Amino acid sequence: MILSMTGFGRAEENFDGKKITIELKSLNSKNFDLNIKVPQRYKEKEFEIRKILNDKIIRGKVDCYINYEAQIENSAVKINQELVKNYISQLEEISPNAPDFEYLKMAIRMPEAISRNRDEISEDEVNFLFQLLNNAIENFQEFRTTEGKVLQTELTKNILKIEENLAKVIPFEEERLDAVKERYKKTLSDFENIDETRFYQEMAYYSEKLDIAEEKVRLAQHLKYYLEVMNEDTNGKKLGFIGQEIGREINTLGSKANHSEIQKLVVEMKDDLEKVKEQTLNVL
Repeated sequence: MILSMTGFGRAEENFDGKKITIELKSLNSKNFDLNIKVPQRYKEKEFEIRKILNDKIIRGKVDCYINYEAQIENSAVKINQELVKNYISQLEEISPNAPDFEYLKMAIRMPEAISRNRDEISEDEVNFLFQLLNNAIENFQEFRTTEGKVLQTELTKNILKIEENLAKVIPFEEERLDAVKERYKKTLSDFENIDETRFYQEMAYYSEKLDIAEEKVRLAQHLKYYLEVMNEDTNGKKLGFIGQEIGREINTLGSKANHSEIQKLVVEMKDDLEKVKEQTLNVL
């Protein structure tokens, strides 16, 4: 069963007065392309988070957002009084006529005017973070599986439509060769002393040139193989390669067709193949 590259997963829990939220989104991409936003508190764990996401998500353009919100403030706040006084003194020199409270408002916003002694990250909190990440990934994979089922249904439908149109080619094959034979005979009837042996040699040549038996067999095999691979694993790249081979056989079939009804069927097959190619791009 295939998986979609499109995915969404979210997990949110509280830990020791902190609300931690992890959100994952992905779109299709040839490789694993990760955009991650981690709060400063968990910055040192970013490499490990990236590795986990790379190993489990495998492929896609992925956005990962981790949000940390302290519901209970555990950090001690300290005003650096000497530094604030120094800021006020310098501000008074620059603009001596401003009210005192304006100096204070500006000084308190200056760098390092207020410092916080934040609590250290415990091992329990780190374990909690990674468990929450795994929960988000599980929800993400569940979304991918659901989307993959829809995608597989559409792909199967379009592959089977190509098979149906390929089967419709058969009744026109003999008709096509007979038409070529009659047209060739009619052209030669204007000439006298026709070499009958040469005539049949020419017909054999054109029959071989217009023969589409091999293309039909190969196309049928490729269509069957596509369905097999789709049911066995979720290798989108392999399905893409098979789709290319399907396209080559359909194109050759069209170039050899020399029959209006077969050409119409080839156009229908190409239309369905374009849908398959587009859908295959979203297969993991």
